Amino acid sequence: MGTQVVGSGLAAGTLNDPTVGSVFNAGGAFAPGVVAVESPAVAKVAAGRAGRAALTPAQIEARAQQRLEDDELIRQAQKGQRDAFDQLVRRYDGAVLRLALHMLGNEQDAQDVHQEAFLKAYRHLQNFRFECSFYTWLYRIVTNLCLDALRRRKSRREDPSIVTDSSGDTIDLMSSVSDDRAGANPDLELKRKTLNRRIEQALDQLTPRERTVFELKHYQGLKLRAIGEMLQTTEETAKNTLFRATRKLRANLADA
Repeated sequence: MGTQVVGSGLAAGTLNDPTVGSVFNAGGAFAPGVVAVESPAVAKVAAGRAGRAALTPAQIEARAQQRLEDDELIRQAQKGQRDAFDQLVRRYDGAVLRLALHMLGNEQDAQDVHQEAFLKAYRHLQNFRFECSFYTWLYRIVTNLCLDALRRRKSRREDPSIVTDSSGDTIDLMSSVSDDRAGANPDLELKRKTLNRRIEQALDQLTPRERTVFELKHYQGLKLRAIGEMLQTTEETAKNTLFRATRKLRANLADA
């Protein structure tokens, strides 16, 4: 098509969220506030999402305005204005890359999905009918690509938390977060790395769809209705999938 969408690279802080996020309740969602924690591993899983605030009126208005702007950019891009699509890429570039990295845990795979998602969006932009937001439509493309990548990975039985960088060195993404206190204490650092691996291994025990729903809900903070739209299923099915995922994680991390 003549357009090359190049990834921006991993922004600073992209790897700084190695765990899942909050305390599980019986309904498959995270309980509000502070509740009893079942194990140290689940306590760590709880740390990331506690305190997520509801959208303010100003934020709701900003999102509505952003959708109007997105729709106008899409109309321009559908008429052949290349710069309009480039603006959409810049607007969602970082969010797409973060989502792919959270779901895949592998920098190279995330970069591949990041670029393929925008290429696919460009090729199919004429099919966009404004029935949902561009955000939802694009994230649906990303999640489907990630599902495909996870299925391929499971068939190869790869370890998604271990990657090789450009110099050939092995990197554990789950231990990439700096911790000065842990670094000064080798025993504490070892325990932290071990716990991070247990969490990643527990996530890897989920089916691709379970992990996708879990990542979208607790890493991206999306509502179940939006997740259902992205995966072309119902909100109730997404809720049931989330419940199965959290139940498996709770069981796998019970003794950690």
